[in-house]
Formats: sequence, structure tokens, C-alpha cells
Amino acid sequence: MGAESQYRTPSGIEIREVYTDAPQVNERPGEYPFTRGIQKDMYRGRLWTMRQYAGFSTAEESNKRYHYLLAQGTTGLSVAFDLPTQIGYDSDHPMSEGEVGKVGVAIDSLRDMEVLFDGIELQGITTSMTINATAAILLSMYIALAKKQGADLSQLSGTIQNDILKEYAARGTYIYPPGPSMRIITDIFEYCSRELPRWNTISISGYHIREAGSTAVQELAFTLANGKAYLQAALKKGLDINVFARRLSFFFNCHNNFFEEIAKFRAARRMWAKMVSDLGATDPKAQMLRFHTQTGGSTLTAQQPLNNVIRVTHQALAAVLGGTQSLHTNGYDEAISLPTEAAAKVALRTQQVIAFETGVTDTVDPLAGSFFVENLTNEVEAAAWAYIDKIDAMGGSVKAIEQDYMQREIAAAAYRHQQEIENGERILVGVNKFVQPETTEPEVFRVNEEVRQEQIAKLALLRINRNEQAVQEALKKLAEAAASEANLMPCILTAVEAYSTLGEISDVLRNTFGEY
Repeated sequence: MGAESQYRTPSGIEIREVYTDAPQVNERPGEYPFTRGIQKDMYRGRLWTMRQYAGFSTAEESNKRYHYLLAQGTTGLSVAFDLPTQIGYDSDHPMSEGEVGKVGVAIDSLRDMEVLFDGIELQGITTSMTINATAAILLSMYIALAKKQGADLSQLSGTIQNDILKEYAARGTYIYPPGPSMRIITDIFEYCSRELPRWNTISISGYHIREAGSTAVQELAFTLANGKAYLQAALKKGLDINVFARRLSFFFNCHNNFFEEIAKFRAARRMWAKMVSDLGATDPKAQMLRFHTQTGGSTLTAQQPLNNVIRVTHQALAAVLGGTQSLHTNGYDEAISLPTEAAAKVALRTQQVIAFETGVTDTVDPLAGSFFVENLTNEVEAAAWAYIDKIDAMGGSVKAIEQDYMQREIAAAAYRHQQEIENGERILVGVNKFVQPETTEPEVFRVNEEVRQEQIAKLALLRINRNEQAVQEALKKLAEAAASEANLMPCILTAVEAYSTLGEISDVLRNTFGEY
């Protein structure tokens, strides 16, 4: 490994041989700017939520996995949706062929949502839904089901990802142009501030930016820049930052460079507190950056997959030392297929061992005052602000995305990373060093190819049995609302409760807003 890259973080921050001093750490945990954590007692008061991201095939199959995970001690559900659901197509649409139930669960209507959460009381659990372009529809289905269960909506808690800007920059599951997409998001902010006060209306995601190949500094900078764009859009709509900013959360990746990841999380809290305060937030709850972490999917290797248990463990530990509010640990087999039940259990047990056996939860911010960590936190922060200043000079995140700035920066970082692996500058154990022939075939989780036909049959039955007049009236009112400046959420909820399908609702909005 070359001397220059050996002593730099993957973001290019130089690592000194020894650190002999550090910036003074005068703040206490739970106080502005929250570098040391958002709660004064952190995990002594309450552990992070242990989520396991799951969803595949049909609602029936995913429901079984949820009950399994809950029985194993998971404390929050995290729903993965298939690609057609993410981009607003019903399972019987030609565009859905080959993708139904593959990378998540297929949800075509409220009927599927009822099956997905069968036997699970929504008011008694927090649910995170990784959904963006169709977030308003899936949230409406969740609300409709909660109402049918008799839940108090003011007590309903969970998160929708609802972060469309990173879709344009890194992931690609957008439907409408940026302007209408931002309108839908601020409609959700406004609606939930009235009707679902405990619901996190957006999880501003750096995870997918990182999975696309960004560095830790780029992940931090681009995510906070996107967060700033959402703040400004909500302020423009006339919303109170001290109310809606309390319900914004973040979703970060945790990769292999242990100390850089911890520094990233500490810097993120400090930067967000300043950013929100500069825009007028005075309530400490509105200034706090709360975040979910997932271990790095792109760091997992198909070669020697059990090595991934070690990678996931130290990534999870970094997230905990960085002060995460909830955590998902990847299965060791995810470079090969969706996780098997055995891999999902090991992933959950990893969190439980960290929580109950290591002692790292016994004190708040155990690495505070470390010469290395405090210096690195400052350097990560300074590098991220440099990116944000460039984005601000372009006119903000939306303009930067439209000019392909973020996309180009991420692609360049991904290319450099791959070059370093291929020329041996960066060691990937089991891939370019300590390689061995694979002697056994790992167990692979496969989704039945008949899933699409099952979903098509369900849709046909749904359309026969529902009140078609109520569906058409609800869709007509939604079209009228979309053409006006009315909040779309009440109309989407009415359409969902009439058993309009996800594709039908998305098509109404496509007809008004167009596609990007």
C-alpha cells in the first residue's frame, strides 16, 4: 500500500502519526450543538432501537419474517418494498415484470398492507418504511390500517424515508420532477404536524449516497445539504421550523474506517444544529439531529461471506459509539442474496451482544476528549462545510443535482475506490488479499418466481370486490387537488381507503406532474 494513501482516511483526510492535543470539549451531552449526543444519559436511559430491514415476496411471506424477528427481540420493524412499489407501478403493470417481490415486499393496495401487518398492533411498535416517490401513498395505507385497528393516530410513531433528492443524486427511484416531488414532501410535513405529531416525516438519507460510492465526507455534506433544501421548502410553505424540524430524522451508512465513521456522526450533529439554528430554530428538539444507521451493504463480499460478520460487528460498534438512535445490521450473506433467517438472527444478535456484553453503553460518548477523535471530528466537519459552501453557491441541492454536481462527485469517488482495490492500494480481505478458493456453496435465499402471478390474481379480485364508483370519485378529487395548491394527503388517504391501487394513485399524479 502506498505511503500517501496508507495514512489517510478514505475521504482523504491525513492521519498524523501521533496526536498530542485536542480541541477543548466543554459541552455536555444533550446540550447544543449536541456533538456528544442528543440525550444527557444516552444509552443509560434508553438503548437504540434494534431494527431489522426486511421485506420480500408477498405480504404474507414478509409478515412471517416480521413475527420471527419480533420473537427474536427486534424492537422496531423496517420495511423493504419491491421496485415496482417504489416507483408507482402495480404488480400487473408491464414494467413490473421480473421485479415483483424481488428486493422487497410487493404492496399494491391497502389489502396488502392489512396482510403485511396482520397480528401486529401498529400503535405498539415503531415502523420505518424505506419509501420515497410513493411515500405519501404508503404512509396513507399505514394510517388507514391504524384507523381500522382503532389506534390513536397522535400516538402512532415511525418513519418514512421520503427523501427524493438523494434519489436524483444516487439511487434512481424517482417518478415526478423535483418541483412536484418537493411539493408532495412538504404536504406530508404539514399533514403530519397536525394529524401524526409523533411521526418522523422524512429520513434524510446519506445511506444510498454512500452505497453509490461516495466518501464519508461527501455522504455527510450532501445529506445535510439536502436536509437544508427540505428546511427551506417547508419554510417557504409557511411551516414553523420549531414544529416540523422536530420530526426530521436522518439515515446514515456506517463503513469500515472505524474512527472516521464515529467522527462523521459527531460532526453531523454539530453541523445540523448550526444549520437549523441559522434558519431560525430555537427549540432544542428542533436543533437535534436524530439518526438511524445501517451497516455498509457495499462493504460486504460474496467471497468468504463469514468475514462479513466481523465487518458488520465493527461497523455497528462505530454507529453505537457515534450515538445512533436506531440501527440495522446487515446479514453476512447479503452480497449473495436476500438474508436467510439464520443470517438475520446473527445480525440481530450482533446488536444485542454490543448492547448487553461490551460495556460501551455504560457511559455517554466514551471517546470524547480523545486527541485523535476530537481532531478528526473537526477535520471531517471542515471538509463537509467546504462541499456545502460549493452547493450553496450553486443555489442549493436541487440546483446542484440538476447540474449533475453531486452525481459527478460520487462517481469520481467510486472510481477512485475501485482503482485502489484493483491496484492493491486498498486491501479487501478475501478479495484482493488472503484469497482462497470457495469450497462450499452458501445457502441462498430465493424469491419464488410465481409471486407476480399471485399479486396479479389478488389485484383482479380486489377490483371485482371494491366499490368502483368510490374509487373513481376519490381519484377524480385527487386529480383536482393535484392541479390546485391543496394538500394532497387527505385525498390520497381517501383513495387508499376506497382500495384504489398504488399504481392508480401514482398515475393520477403522473398525469398532472409528468415524469422525470
